[in-house]
Amino acid sequence: MSPAANPVILIVDDAAENLHVLYELLRPHYRVLAANSGEVGLRVAHSEPTPDLILLDVMMPGMDGYAVLAKLREASATRDIPVVFLTALADAGDIRALAHLAETRDTETGNHIMRTQGYVQRLAVGLRQHPRFAATLTERYIDLLSRSAPLHDIGKVGIPDYILLKPGKLNADEWAIMQTHAALGSDAIEQAEVDIEMPLAFLATAKEIAHWHHEKWDGSGYPDRLAGEAIPVSARLMAIADVFDALISVRPYKTAMSYDQAREIIAAGRGTHFDPDVTDAFLAGFDDFVAIAMRYLDSGALPAPSTTAPLVPS
Repeated sequence: MSPAANPVILIVDDAAENLHVLYELLRPHYRVLAANSGEVGLRVAHSEPTPDLILLDVMMPGMDGYAVLAKLREASATRDIPVVFLTALADAGDIRALAHLAETRDTETGNHIMRTQGYVQRLAVGLRQHPRFAATLTERYIDLLSRSAPLHDIGKVGIPDYILLKPGKLNADEWAIMQTHAALGSDAIEQAEVDIEMPLAFLATAKEIAHWHHEKWDGSGYPDRLAGEAIPVSARLMAIADVFDALISVRPYKTAMSYDQAREIIAAGRGTHFDPDVTDAFLAGFDDFVAIAMRYLDSGALPAPSTTAPLVPS
């Protein structure tokens, strides 16, 4: 690891616009190095300061990302540096690749962003004819939600490892720091917006989700203690998606809850934690949410039990 106060991230991409966007997104919290080819990236990786993480484009002329990764893994000085593959930030699959940056910091999340993306899309489809949501949940907006959802936890790249990876309950000070990931994420996305000449609608939606998906219907959430309709629709949908996935997933401090138990916890939060109508849409489509969870199981993970199991205190 680099001895610098801030972790060092190396971006390797032949597209100048991608280097610029990623640089501006990450520089508030990291020391960022850039290379416009695989060959240059290898030289930088073997120089001081040693990168703590490498963001590596796949499709590059000359030495592509796969060849660069092979060379990195051959050398003892670079073989242990985490590498995240990226492609041009042009479609849903590519910006989802950027979201994996947050996942690399937390080995327990696995396919979390894939599952939550599926949950949010399913909730939106289930609510698009509802009188309260029909004007908002157009086909275009549902597409924006699907493309934006993977960035909901991008702010976790700014949370120290000793908190993010702690195998136990966080104390009050640690929890206060963890809560800052919501604002960190929206601030980073906003900085990217400022530096893009043509504003992207999906980044505006992603900023809403990142900032407010931990708000609660009764106003007891964070970071701004918004309540009711003041919480953007996008964040209300992500709130249920995020909590459901956390409940059915293994974490360092708990086992996976059963699908049935997770459903009961979501139902119990109707009108307090969650928008009542969004909760009803979740309950009505519950079998679909279980199917999404099964489709994107983490590698090597067993399905969450279908019936209630004892919990490990969190």
